[in-house]
Amino acid sequence: MSQVNEQRSLADLLSGLVGDISGLFRKEIQLAKTEASEKFGEMLGGVTSLAIGGVLVLGALGVLLSAIVTLIASFLVAQGMGDTLATAIAAVIVTVVVGIIGGVFISKGLNTVKASNLNLNRTTTSLGRDADIVKERL
Repeated sequence: MSQVNEQRSLADLLSGLVGDISGLFRKEIQLAKTEASEKFGEMLGGVTSLAIGGVLVLGALGVLLSAIVTLIASFLVAQGMGDTLATAIAAVIVTVVVGIIGGVFISKGLNTVKASNLNLNRTTTSLGRDADIVKERL
């Protein structure tokens, strides 16, 4: 910051203040860019992990769900129901249960990725401090 000197004119003081404020805002803009880039990188890493994990789990889940449908259908057939009806009912049961569980996980994931999690906390705090400094100098 410019040194305040008793001998400086008002025009010099104002010129120094304008220069200081200009430099301060350039630094704040750079901080905002850096922080936004970091947040975007974190979010991108999380989305990539979710995508890879989702693809791998999807295959395993398909096999597991098929086995559960077969198990439920076998139970219904053992109770005297026809093969086709038992398979259809078993598929509906598994679909409803898995759909509810999937909906819960999708809701949780959307809450995690919301834009409110991308707040630029350091920049906001720094801008607040800078505004206080400018107010003191005026």
